[in-house]
Order: sequence, then C-alpha cells, then structure tokens
Amino acid sequence: MPSTISDVERDTGVAKETLRVWERRYDFPQPLRDPNGERVYPIEQVHKLRLIKRLIDLGFRPGKVIQYSADELQALTGKAAGKGGVPAAAAPELQLYLDLLKTHQMEALRRKLSQALLMMGLKSFVIDLVSPLTTLVGDAWASGQLATFEEHLYTESLTVVMRSAIFAMPQANGNHLSAPRILLTTLPQERHGLGLLMAEAMCVAEGAHCISLGVQTPLLDIVEATRAQRVDIIALSFSVAMNPRQALDGLAELHTRLAGAAELWAGGSNAALKRRRPPFVRVFELADLAGAITAWRARHAAVSAG
Repeated sequence: MPSTISDVERDTGVAKETLRVWERRYDFPQPLRDPNGERVYPIEQVHKLRLIKRLIDLGFRPGKVIQYSADELQALTGKAAGKGGVPAAAAPELQLYLDLLKTHQMEALRRKLSQALLMMGLKSFVIDLVSPLTTLVGDAWASGQLATFEEHLYTESLTVVMRSAIFAMPQANGNHLSAPRILLTTLPQERHGLGLLMAEAMCVAEGAHCISLGVQTPLLDIVEATRAQRVDIIALSFSVAMNPRQALDGLAELHTRLAGAAELWAGGSNAALKRRRPPFVRVFELADLAGAITAWRARHAAVSAG
C-alpha cells in the first residue's frame, strides 16, 4: 500500500519539504496521487529513499546519489558503511546474531544475547556488542536485507534482555551528589527507543538513579516530570531517522521551557548532534557516559563544598 508524505517523513527521516524539493530538482521521488490529490509513495520509492537517507548520513550529497538505482544504492551503502562500521574481527560474531534474526530464530537470539550479557557484563555488553549489532541491523534494514517486521523483532528481543538486566541492577538510593537523577526519553517526533535503552543501561551501571519515560514524550510532560521528580539531567536519544531540524527546534524549545531546571544531555546518530550541536546541550557517545557522570559528580561536589 502506498505511503503518505507524512508516513515517508516518519519512516525515512527525510523532511516533507526536502521530498518536494527533490521531486522538483531531481525528478525523484515520483509520487502518485490519491483520490484527494495528495501525494502517495509506492513502497519501492520509500525503499530507495531509505537508502538515499542512509548515504546522506554517511556523508554523500543527494545530487550525487539520487539518480542511482536501488541496487546501486544498496551496493554503495554496504561499501560506505563498511569503511567506518563494525571492526573486521567482530563482524563474524555479529553475523551470527543477524543470521538468527533473518531465520526468525528469536528464542535462540534472546538466549545468545543473554549468554553474552552474563559473560561480558552490562557495560561491555552495551558498548562492544549491542551498539555495533544495532548499527548492523539498521544498515541491513536500510539496504533492504531485513524487512521492517524483522527489525521490530530484533528491537523487542533486545529490549526484553536489556530490560531484565537493568531491573537486576541495584537501584541507586543515595543523595543527588552520589546518584544523579536522570530522566531518559525522546522528543515527540522520535519513536526509536533502543538508543535510549542503551543509555539507561550505561547510566544505571554507573550508579545513577534513572527514570525512563519511554519514547515520544511531549515537551510539557518532560518539563513537568523534571520538576516533579527533582531531575538533575535529562538524557535524550536521537536516531538518524529523526528530521535534524525538528531535533534542533525541539531541543531549543525544551531548553527555554526548562529555564535551567536540569542539564540537557543528548546522544545518537542524528546529524543535528554532529554538525550543529547546540551550546546548551552536552552531547555524548555511549562509551563517554561513565566519564560524564563522574565529571557531573565532581562539578556538583565542588559547588556543594563552595
């Protein structure tokens, strides 16, 4: 079934305005019209748009790739992702997880993930396995090697394993200086939650008191929860799928509404965090969160002592 322009924006991360510009400038996409005259996009065009968006995130310019066929884009995506992607030594191990997903052996996949978690510990499990594996799954989905339902199966399986591990960790109950209160969520337009879950696992492992609201939380609710829960830090996750302009606008509005009530931290693969990061947001990679929490404790201990 064809997708509306809003569906395409949500599923690919390409803004409606950009889709219209490409249509005029590059003669792609070529939407059909529904009975009301509204643009609708065939599934093959949506697939191609995913590949184009992935290549743009990897540094390509749209004018250079938009006229390629889907097969050419897929081949280029594989080459480009491989240059800065999973380390060669880790790829065969990660491929085992991907093969279980492709063959729909979900119980075996969850069991293998759980075994790796027990062997590696939570922090290493997140940094050395879950993070590169999630990138691999995302690339496979973007290039058409995985169906959307299979990407969802992966998300649900990993969520079960990680949520159990987080619940098993001792919950911090100290004062704010030793256990910062961290609210984890996403902006209303961001529906991907794995990055958020990985961040929560890292924060819990560092002894933080974590309060998760899940994904797509309205800004006013984030502000209200921050004050009601006496939050020190708001940690937001941004995937490549979210429109960078919406990410920046949402961060700016949230910053204004908070009026200094809590620090804003952000992470993820969105271009907004890499090219035009706002000065009022602290941007971290997952591996940096341990050091960031240690630095937060040091700053606030110094303020309290002063």
